[in-house]
Amino acid sequence: MTLPVLATKPLTSNARVSNFLAASEQTSRQIGRQASQLDGAAADALIEQAYRQVYFHAFKRDRDAMLESQLRSGQISTREFVRQLLRSEKFRNDFYRCNSNYRVVEQVVGRVLGRPVHGEQERIAWSIVIAEQGLPAFIDALIDSTEYLETFGEDLVPYQRARVLAGQAVGTIPFNQQAPRYDAYWRDTMAVRAPGVGSGSWAGWPRPAWLANQPTPAVQNAWRYFVATGGFVLTGLVLWVALAMLSTGAQG
Repeated sequence: MTLPVLATKPLTSNARVSNFLAASEQTSRQIGRQASQLDGAAADALIEQAYRQVYFHAFKRDRDAMLESQLRSGQISTREFVRQLLRSEKFRNDFYRCNSNYRVVEQVVGRVLGRPVHGEQERIAWSIVIAEQGLPAFIDALIDSTEYLETFGEDLVPYQRARVLAGQAVGTIPFNQQAPRYDAYWRDTMAVRAPGVGSGSWAGWPRPAWLANQPTPAVQNAWRYFVATGGFVLTGLVLWVALAMLSTGAQG
């Protein structure tokens, strides 16, 4: 039996204030229309906006031609397109595996619901869901939530809600700057996984692809020891020969 999601109290005011601004980077560019009803340029813009919202930037190899085709033809909605991007191997490798569960909650809530988490209470509540049911269940819970459906519906790409409010001289920092893909947690984790650190040469982790054809740290250390020992022996031999030659010349 799975634990129910802990109740949380809303803390962020921006997400609960109506936005009367014109369409921009912080608002949706397509309002209430399926991608199949848009012309080519508008459908391209919607797809790019979805990639930018989920990945921040998508290279050509990160794009999913099958999903894009299904969205353009009306087989799936924009909401389903966003769901599949979040459940992709790209997102799992570049976001989920680079962060702790707490930070994954911040990343996904910001991208899906367009707001910061409601404090430590919501962060803990969703972290329990990830730990107990996995990342896909957490994503589905947000995508299928009442908050998402009432805010974005089936055809809007999520966006950062009410980033600029009347009476504020400076707007809220864009979410991708507030929560970059990874922070000190990933730096410290990679330091532990680095060659020669930990109980073993790789501390239980497989060698990365960029070192696939390189000698292991143990082989490198053995080679350095061999070179250093050989250098000492060769130097000693040269000195011995030189001394022998000088002593022979002196006797003559």
